Amino acid sequence: MDISIIIPLLNEEESLNELYDWIVKVMQSNRYSYEILFIDDGSTDDSWNVIEKLSAKDNNVKGIRFQKNYGKSQALNAGFKKVNGDVVITMDADLQDSPEEIPELFNLIKNEGFDLISGWKKKRYDSKIRKNIPSKLFNAAARKTSGLKLHDFNCGLKAYKNIVVKNIDVSGEMHRYIPVLAKNAGFYKIGEKVVIHQARKYGVTKFGVDRFINGFLDLITIWFLSKFGKRPMHLFGLLGTIMFVIGFAFSFFLGIDKLFIHTSGRLITQRPEFYLAIATMIIGTQLFLAGFLGEIILRTKKDTKRYHISTKINC
Repeated sequence: MDISIIIPLLNEEESLNELYDWIVKVMQSNRYSYEILFIDDGSTDDSWNVIEKLSAKDNNVKGIRFQKNYGKSQALNAGFKKVNGDVVITMDADLQDSPEEIPELFNLIKNEGFDLISGWKKKRYDSKIRKNIPSKLFNAAARKTSGLKLHDFNCGLKAYKNIVVKNIDVSGEMHRYIPVLAKNAGFYKIGEKVVIHQARKYGVTKFGVDRFINGFLDLITIWFLSKFGKRPMHLFGLLGTIMFVIGFAFSFFLGIDKLFIHTSGRLITQRPEFYLAIATMIIGTQLFLAGFLGEIILRTKKDTKRYHISTKINC
């Protein structure tokens, strides 16, 4: 199969038929073999019924329905596990991503040898205050942290080699940083393509302030996991040891000072430096134990489900 298209969605019933017709037109005009996988992330409107009708008339249409809303990352993760195409395309269901971009994205992956191509919505039609400015901050921080020189990490329109999506785990709100996850998994040929961004035709944006905050927290998480995810003791153990040694050395100095230098001075327990030294030793011990516990958890952890699927179609 040439192409698998993954479309996560939440309450997008008005746009699904139009998006499907547009995708099919592009697929047929380029004679691609394909599958379209809609992932309903707990919609409360008629989205699932639309997907059922589309799958009934076209076997290329598949569907996964979550029991409730788990988030875009979980939807993409479920889709990555199911698709079979040589090239995997992800796009949003709100018609802001154009299917006309698919042939060039396919060519970049299939013939130019890229592992991942990320779309860049150079000209946007979103609210500047609610989406554009936060996106610029996200992208600047992600570039600095990851070393990837991409302009738009959060663009939903991306293309991947099949092997890439089978070797990354997307959780939390990590869908914004899939190129970083791919790089951390050993896929380094990552490129970017300017894509058309269209104004939302139906419905309302799902972007909120909480996603702005969560995105930055996830960026910190992904930085930590990429550096110390396999060896937490190297960070926490090192910091803990340094703090404990500093605290112990300070306490030792205070003891020498009391016993041999200022023998008639204040009691050690009456000096604020004593409590600073003790606090530093305690914090150092706690950091060391955090690293030790992290190592134990890594070696004993079991995979747990992050979402529950209620229905599948053609999967």
